[in-house]
Amino acid sequence: MLAPLIPRAVNGRPRANDRRVMSGMVDKIRAGITWRDLPERYGPWQTVYSRFRRYALDGVFTRILQQIQAQADASGVVDWLVQIDPTIVCAHQHSAATGREGVRAA
Repeated sequence: MLAPLIPRAVNGRPRANDRRVMSGMVDKIRAGITWRDLPERYGPWQTVYSRFRRYALDGVFTRILQQIQAQADASGVVDWLVQIDPTIVCAHQHSAATGREGVRAA
């Protein structure tokens, strides 16, 4: 599903396996480990990190998410109804302009 959405390099040295590198990215994010602690089965951590950084800066992850959402929406899998429970939405005590000197209420 992701293969057609991943950019291909046309020149340079041979690429590392895309599936292995993407799995490394997912494992790093899921486990919350540092790049250097990434298991060797995903290849060199520098390769996974550099590809992750390049994809993030180029907007590849955003395009992948949009494509997957569009496909899911077209097939009727996604329900776009969203509800926010205000009892869990908190604002910091300093986010309001109350109690500060020099601030006048309109």
